[in-house]
Amino acid sequence: MKLLLYLLFSGQLTTSGGQPIPFANVILLQDTVLVKVSLTDEKGFYRIDNVPPGKYTLRFSSVGYQTAEIPADTAFHVQVMNNKSLGEVVIRGEKPLLQQQPSGLVVNVGNSLLTKGSTALAVLERSPGVVIDQHNNGITLNGKSGVTVMLNGKVQRMSMAQLFTMLNSMPADNIEKIELMTTPSSKYDAEGSAGIINIVLKKNRQASYALTAGYGKGEKAAGNINLSHNNLYGAYSFSHDRTYGSFTGKGTEILEALGGPLAFDFHSETKRVDNAQNIMVGFDGASFGGSVNYSTSRSTANTSNHGKYVTDSLLLVDAYIKEINRWRNLSVAAYGEWKHFHLDIDYLYYNNYYPTTVQNEYPSRTSRDTGYQFAAIQKGLANTTIQVGVVKLDYNKQLSSSLKLEAGLKGTYTHNKSLSGIQSFVDDHWVDRSGTTNDILMQEGIAAAYTSFDYHINSATSLVLGARYEYSHIYDRDYRQLFPSLFFSHKDWQFSYTKRISRPTYNDLASYVTYNDPLSVFTGNPLLKPTITHNLKIGYRYFSLLYSSDNNPIVGYQLATGPEKTLVYISPQNLSWDHTLTVQANLPFKVFSWWDMSYNLIGSLRQFKAEYTVLPVIKTYLSYSINFNETFKLPKQFSLELSGVYNSPSYYGTLQVDPSGVLNIGIRKNNFTLSVADLLRTDRISNYLGTIAKEVFDTKYHVLVYPESTYFPIIKLTYSRSFGGVRKERKDGAKDERERVRG
Repeated sequence: MKLLLYLLFSGQLTTSGGQPIPFANVILLQDTVLVKVSLTDEKGFYRIDNVPPGKYTLRFSSVGYQTAEIPADTAFHVQVMNNKSLGEVVIRGEKPLLQQQPSGLVVNVGNSLLTKGSTALAVLERSPGVVIDQHNNGITLNGKSGVTVMLNGKVQRMSMAQLFTMLNSMPADNIEKIELMTTPSSKYDAEGSAGIINIVLKKNRQASYALTAGYGKGEKAAGNINLSHNNLYGAYSFSHDRTYGSFTGKGTEILEALGGPLAFDFHSETKRVDNAQNIMVGFDGASFGGSVNYSTSRSTANTSNHGKYVTDSLLLVDAYIKEINRWRNLSVAAYGEWKHFHLDIDYLYYNNYYPTTVQNEYPSRTSRDTGYQFAAIQKGLANTTIQVGVVKLDYNKQLSSSLKLEAGLKGTYTHNKSLSGIQSFVDDHWVDRSGTTNDILMQEGIAAAYTSFDYHINSATSLVLGARYEYSHIYDRDYRQLFPSLFFSHKDWQFSYTKRISRPTYNDLASYVTYNDPLSVFTGNPLLKPTITHNLKIGYRYFSLLYSSDNNPIVGYQLATGPEKTLVYISPQNLSWDHTLTVQANLPFKVFSWWDMSYNLIGSLRQFKAEYTVLPVIKTYLSYSINFNETFKLPKQFSLELSGVYNSPSYYGTLQVDPSGVLNIGIRKNNFTLSVADLLRTDRISNYLGTIAKEVFDTKYHVLVYPESTYFPIIKLTYSRSFGGVRKERKDGAKDERERVRG
């Protein structure tokens, strides 16, 4: 077994009629310097292996044919011609699953067997250092919250719950790679103290279709089709998912609404059906283009809650909750290019309609349990509409052979209308519950300017200096900040410094209220402060060391008091500070020619201070995660893939998170792929509160969440096929940030 520090390029050279071109010269170049030379065999095949990591060019030549020269970092179809015939080069560069870059880690998921028939959210969850908490709608990167999510370089601007809905309905088959940028450059928005997760979709796809059928605790189905003709392209996808999950909670707290100290025991089961559709059309010309994308989803859920509250008497609660979550998204994008300028104009519209009906039964009701929160019938409503407009102008110019200038301006305007509230059915009419109704209009404007100089000192050394200035206005707050960045690389060494920010979002600041149970609600926190982060990073090949210092990091789903003293308010809060030292290693191994392994190891030493608890607390702890992927090329055109992740115990604010792990497997033959998610049924969530600090109402509890796969592994069979030719390569339309998705 050896550590794989090399690349492999292989392919076939043929005529337009499919006849092989034997004994042609194949030359691998790096910056015009010859690296390796090979010949095609009698069938036109070639292979160049043991190539150190880097950027390369392949040059093909044969007597009577025109010489062809192309980048060697992806798959291409390139024409070489003579007077009578036309040849085509097909290159297959085998990229490693994980690639370390100065800005972070790139996960090349496009060729993974487990990507087939999966969703964008599931693929993201398998990425190194990424932890998805679907119970609390949270994303952390290397143990830190404050993550900005982008799609094709454009920030998604919506709540985390809405983002999860979108990613869960997006087919993963069209994803090329996921960029985990912990130290992004100044051309990206400064938003995202923990970094940026950029989901990059495949470009220039062949016309193709895929169909998926599966089963876990309920049936699954999905399909997608991609079409193209010249500069026109389009796609359609659908998904259906019937799921089942549950969670249990046990603990103690002191609530005057129930007479003081109490113990509670809670169990919840949810049956959910998700249906989603997406359609996209676009056009890419030589200097302008655009696209329109519309997606919609509908989720219905029926939840049964059974609670037991023990004080000086016994209160039993049986609650039956029906939810309908409707989501619509329209995005329109246009771009234009001329000389050194690139202009992007984007408009996004999001609407989320989320009515909830609750029927409560109290078999042991007492005279004390008569408040509106104990009404037999209650309903909640949350209706949010977000509109975003973005204009961005970039300027790029090569000032000399060694110096490049990048600069740009960007303006973003967001209009957010949100209506929410909880009502109780009392004495034959609906009554608003105190402190729960809101009708909020919030507007945000962000203006930004950036510049960056990329100086290649010599062939092995480069320096990038950049700065970004942002002014933002949200609610009644103004933020003005300069965000410098520095990147230095010498051969296999990299060093970087960046400054970043995480601003409170609309949902963070808004005083909306949504139902959780008779004694608690979800809400925002208008007193939140923005997070300012400084990052220092040094890397060598597959290893990196990152130190980050955060002031006022924002953590969600913490306990607090509110205007209604009989309720527990679950809301985002600021930690005082957070200091983290992270070591990361990406280790690809080649055991045999048919067996490849890739391991990602992350270890962190973290210390933070919380002051929103009853008593301040400082916590220091070690955490680590292991992410692996193994691929096997088997006889008779079978291929097998194993992947898994293990996360050690950690903390999210003062919430203690137990260790978790999952193992996945996939097998493919020709056009068929069979995948099994959570093969060992271990993907559960276990949280504790009240272990490191005294919480509001002296709350102490333990929650166990059981997703669908813990009852039965999720099995999917996918059939995929390409047809027709490859669409003509198109320009990168609006390669900017897709309106920012924060939540």
